[in-house]
Amino acid sequence: MSELAFQYQAIDRKGGKTKGVLRASDRNDAYRQVRAAGLQPLNIKAVRSREGRRKRVTIKDLSHVTYQFSVLLEARISIIDGLRSIAEQENNHRLRRVLNDVADRIAAGASVTDAIGTYRDLFGEVYVETVRAAEASGNMTLILSSLAEMLDRQYEISKNVKGALMYPICVIAALCLAVLFLMLFVVPKFGTMFAARGIELPVPTKILIGFSDFVRTYWYAILGGGFGLFWSVRKSWRNPITRRKMDTFMHRVPFLRSVLKGVAISRFANVLGISLRSGLNLMQSLEMAGRASGRPLMVADAEKMREQVNLGGRLVDVLLTCSYLPAFTKRMLAAGEEAAELPKMCAVVARHYDREVTHLTKNVTTVIEPIMIVGLAGVVLLVALAIFLPMWNMTALIG
Repeated sequence: MSELAFQYQAIDRKGGKTKGVLRASDRNDAYRQVRAAGLQPLNIKAVRSREGRRKRVTIKDLSHVTYQFSVLLEARISIIDGLRSIAEQENNHRLRRVLNDVADRIAAGASVTDAIGTYRDLFGEVYVETVRAAEASGNMTLILSSLAEMLDRQYEISKNVKGALMYPICVIAALCLAVLFLMLFVVPKFGTMFAARGIELPVPTKILIGFSDFVRTYWYAILGGGFGLFWSVRKSWRNPITRRKMDTFMHRVPFLRSVLKGVAISRFANVLGISLRSGLNLMQSLEMAGRASGRPLMVADAEKMREQVNLGGRLVDVLLTCSYLPAFTKRMLAAGEEAAELPKMCAVVARHYDREVTHLTKNVTTVIEPIMIVGLAGVVLLVALAIFLPMWNMTALIG
């Protein structure tokens, strides 16, 4: 059973009060542990454990657990003992509870797939179905190892993308805060000063003062509009039809298109190879690989390929109808089918696009930096002209 945290207050052998936190399966177990320590319990209550309060399970967590599980199975340790052993060392409270519960379900007679499938929202559909095929084919150790490697690569790519975007996001955020400060506190004072002296304001100054007045007057509408836009985009992304339209638009942006396609093709090839090695047929593998890609355009193409394979088409011919996959990927997968080494060729394709995405994300600053410089220069120029042009006019009048 999974353990809980209990806080206790007790009297020690010397008659003094003491308190602490322990882990136990239930309140009675906690009571027995306190008594076994030579203490007289006064109060015992369940609390949230400080150790492992983190509840969010990341791809890195799943990769680490999956790799440990494959190593323990390779060492011929039973599945139940292996899961409980991993749970004992796991710091993530939620994942530790899940692993213990999965072990309990397997001990009660459930299959590994059914036990893991209870937490399909955590592991993901591709993970659960791949484990199902691996369990049926008896290739559990090999497939778990491949799953761990795939998850680890996905985590590294995600980390690289986030790290590459951090610099431009910080610069843009700092610029927005600086402009907001000018609009709220600096520009209004200059506007009042210029109006009091009756100076004819140039166009840049009128634009800046007008924008400042708009922000100060309708700040609540701007804030509400921002939240409304965020909510609308989020809701649209969850709708399959609008999500595909948004995905099509994002694939028209030059640099973003390369990153999105690279990540999607890497995932598609990875899951396709793993699914085929685990014993799934080509139709099932194409369906799972398409869903795993995370891109609606790739999902649609994978569904089209699956339907044509179901009608008796060969992968070599079916690939020609796929508009999302580039020619290089089609040639590699077709060569893999011809040589009866499609899973191996899928791994080669996945590694190629992993390297390509890593290279692109490392150079994202080189691509975005000129755009940011132009944007910053434009904002600085507008503010400088708006403030200094009236001051020069004032100097001319005084002179």
